[in-house]
Amino acid sequence: MENSEAPLLEAVAKPAKTPRQMVVRKAFKGTAHLSNLLPTGSVLTFQFLSPIVTNEGKCRSIASQSATAAVLAFCAATCFAMSFTDSFRDERGKVRYGVATFRGLWVVDGSGGMAAEEAAKYRLRFVDFVHAFLSIAIFAVVAMFDKNVTGCFCPSPSEEAMEMLTTLPVTVGAVCALFFVMFPTKRHGVGFPLSRR
Repeated sequence: MENSEAPLLEAVAKPAKTPRQMVVRKAFKGTAHLSNLLPTGSVLTFQFLSPIVTNEGKCRSIASQSATAAVLAFCAATCFAMSFTDSFRDERGKVRYGVATFRGLWVVDGSGGMAAEEAAKYRLRFVDFVHAFLSIAIFAVVAMFDKNVTGCFCPSPSEEAMEMLTTLPVTVGAVCALFFVMFPTKRHGVGFPLSRR
């Protein structure tokens, strides 16, 4: 018997994708990018704390309004900060997290960092700031749409205010979603799917 090595599976050529398949693939890929950029952790925290700090929308004092404003500010700051986190796999394959800076990635989980030329690939870019501010805008829209916050800060809104509270969230959400799909992020930060790099 001859000891020849043959591949177990034959290489099969992939069929060419039709334009329709390519459009559907891009739509799903864009939606996946969109889910990465939405401030889900901050919104979950907010949705949990909102009824507590607003007394279910009946803020009876300046203290409860201040507490509500503090929770809103904390969650908005978290949305902003999470836009600058990223991850990479170290030489052992473990996922490490860091914060993007103007010099590159600053590794924060105590792993000793990475080479300067590798870290430079993770530098902050203008689009990171745009994503951070749009993430805050989406969070603000979610907060405006929350009945507890509306009841706390504006217990009896006028008809015009109610119209704004119903149309503005949809408009801002659509504009931000369009931008996120058109300019996806390459960051894989805290709460995002793990990086392949």
